[in-house]
Amino acid sequence: MEKSYDLIIIGAGGTGLAAAMYAARLSLQTLVLGTSHGSELPIGGVITTTNVVENYPGFNKIGGMEIARKIKEHAEEYKEVTIKTEKAESVEKLKSCFNVKTKKEEYKAKAVIFATGTKWRKLPESVKGSKELERRGVNYCALCDGPLYRGKTVAVIGGSDTAAKDALILAEYADKVYMIYRGDSIHPEPANLDKIQKNKKIEVINNTNLTEIKGETKVEGVVLDKAYKGKKDLELNAVFVAIGHEVLSELAKSIGVKTNSHEEIIIDHKDCSTNVKGVFAAGDVTDKPFKQLITGVADGCTAAYSAYEYITNSEVDVC
Repeated sequence: MEKSYDLIIIGAGGTGLAAAMYAARLSLQTLVLGTSHGSELPIGGVITTTNVVENYPGFNKIGGMEIARKIKEHAEEYKEVTIKTEKAESVEKLKSCFNVKTKKEEYKAKAVIFATGTKWRKLPESVKGSKELERRGVNYCALCDGPLYRGKTVAVIGGSDTAAKDALILAEYADKVYMIYRGDSIHPEPANLDKIQKNKKIEVINNTNLTEIKGETKVEGVVLDKAYKGKKDLELNAVFVAIGHEVLSELAKSIGVKTNSHEEIIIDHKDCSTNVKGVFAAGDVTDKPFKQLITGVADGCTAAYSAYEYITNSEVDVC
């Protein structure tokens, strides 16, 4: 049987949960679908894979899982909020009302917020063994899988702040951590760069790519495209990929929402609206250049308020 809400939020990272909390304060009956289309992340989103968060106001230092739990619990304090761990499979615009289907149910709402975020970008298929050894030593979450490699040798592929944070997490367990980056130098935030440079377990290999990941049933090493210390072969027990994310905007595009060349949803930065009436977007899925938990939470609240104004001031179908 179809169930009706004022607002459906697709995606339950920090952005979507904050939007739900704010929508509830505005008395909107709100449904949050906790697994966005294509996402492999739990409720709480990307921040749950971060070991320590040090840049969120009010918390000098807090674990990623803990801050995600706190935001979720805050949203759940409101009786107007329903959170379901269901993947939105399709969205349809019916005049001014929206129909969202999952494998379990079908829901209607007067407005929709896309907070679908991103998923991990995988190594190109040209890297032999990257697909075959996925989940057998080729990993994407250092916080999740790092403890499996206590006393081992591992590598992080990438040079971003995320890659640096992954390397620091892995250094808590592994005896040796390589950072392999195709560019001239890694580029994390200054505080994390300082930590990398001071950590004797971490060694950076610049201007280098992988050509192969070796192993029969698990990762045993990699082949580099240029020699490092006289050898192209590097013995490893695991490879952690941190080469960026792919935007999860497919569902939004299916109802005519415009995206840019990076597949990010184009929003009006004043109110988080899109080109489709009644559709709003917030967080990493949008075209905002600065993507952090704090900016996603702020935009989630803005999107919720804008949805409230749209529902209140527009003639929308009764769902």
